[in-house]
Amino acid sequence: MLDLKNDKRFRYVLIFKNHGEAAGASLEHPHSQLIALPIVPKRVREEVDSSRHYYYDKERCIFCDMIRQELDSGVRVIGETQLFVTLAPYAPRFPFEMWILPKQHSSSFENNQAPLYAGLAKVLKDNLVRLDAVLDRPAYNLMIHTSPIGEEVNEHYHWHIEIIPKLTKVAGFEWGTGFYICPTSPEESARFIREAQVVPAPPR
Repeated sequence: MLDLKNDKRFRYVLIFKNHGEAAGASLEHPHSQLIALPIVPKRVREEVDSSRHYYYDKERCIFCDMIRQELDSGVRVIGETQLFVTLAPYAPRFPFEMWILPKQHSSSFENNQAPLYAGLAKVLKDNLVRLDAVLDRPAYNLMIHTSPIGEEVNEHYHWHIEIIPKLTKVAGFEWGTGFYICPTSPEESARFIREAQVVPAPPR
């Protein structure tokens, strides 16, 4: 990402993972993908701009507010470490959707120190192991949401990772309206994943 940002043609770098055939994986072995784009995607632009509007109104980051509220209530918290919190979002689009957010405000994924990435690796592994235990190794999509190139340092946007298990299909209603039908409450999803019985890997 840091190298691609030096190329003036690019405005956004997307990192994502499609795991399993139902998630659109084109290769059998697990892999992630990185794509640099000459434009900021519409969905990214809407999320960043909406965060900016909230900041203008409240003088606070909407994601920082979300973290505080969710930690206070606890019902949608899946896990928490010193550096990260994993949540089932308040209005999920899909069953067992979860977000991983750094607790300290940070607007871009690539502008952090090594200890944060080491902590993220542990959190990501723990969450995916729990997801496998609860949902019997589901296909899923994983996306890193980060600030566009040229907007990396700001007070309004907060980078995060979204993980979406492929348990339901997006059909005509969703495509026609932009509304998503989620049959599982985020509170129930969070409890199932939080309470998952995870068998530790044997020592090597």
